[in-house]
Amino acid sequence: MRYLARTADGDPLLGDDDGFVPLAAAAPEYTSVRDALPAAAAGTLPRVDEASAARVPREHRSLGTPLADLGKLFGIGLNYVEHAGDLSEDAPDEPASFFKPTTAATGPGGPIRLPPEEISERVTAEAELAVVIGRTCRNVAVEDADDAIAGYVPVIDMTAEDVLQRNPRFLTRAKSFDTFLVFGPHIAVPEPGTDLSPTTVRTVVDGETVAENVVDNMTFSPRELVAYHSDVMTLEPGDVISTGTPGAGVIKPGSHVRAEVEGFGSVAADVVR
Repeated sequence: MRYLARTADGDPLLGDDDGFVPLAAAAPEYTSVRDALPAAAAGTLPRVDEASAARVPREHRSLGTPLADLGKLFGIGLNYVEHAGDLSEDAPDEPASFFKPTTAATGPGGPIRLPPEEISERVTAEAELAVVIGRTCRNVAVEDADDAIAGYVPVIDMTAEDVLQRNPRFLTRAKSFDTFLVFGPHIAVPEPGTDLSPTTVRTVVDGETVAENVVDNMTFSPRELVAYHSDVMTLEPGDVISTGTPGAGVIKPGSHVRAEVEGFGSVAADVVR
């Protein structure tokens, strides 16, 4: 597995399980992580061993959000059959997608900032596996989706549930508060054709696993979601599709939330008001 990341100061990095090097040390033509996304999708991203610099272990790096400027942010509702049942909902026949604004995104560590209590008294956090688009594309077939995917990111998605419960048309409002999407700390770039089905996605709040499931139990797989949305609109490098959650946990000021995506990494954040 290779990783694209940025330091907390914004310097682009290329890494593997043994550490990170400056991206320019492996590919001088790339001045940003976004520049490298098409190569990640095409399977031509350099290997860390080819870099002119020595690896620095991950624990010696402070990582920020891997993309300075995110593209379109899609969320998917009710994509795990069991989670839909938990909410007394039927799994949809088509992906239940929605947009989140880029201003909702924050990097590893957060913090997740809850809205004032007079606006919302019940916010939940959800672990998700997100797909990062690597090239401009339209009408992508499911079997060709890997050619459009740069990699995968663990994310934490938040919902002001009481806002949403007042009216389902308030979905955008309930999902769009600043810091309501924790993104990072890296883009994991697997080998083409990697089997995602056994990947476990886990929501952890204050050290307790509140929900977990495997990608195989999604109604629509990550590759199907890429194909579906590419039939609706042009997808571009840096667009992100969060593929849905196995379940959510209520968060309060002082909570610590972690999204764990087996094989692809984890991201965590503290909660404040």
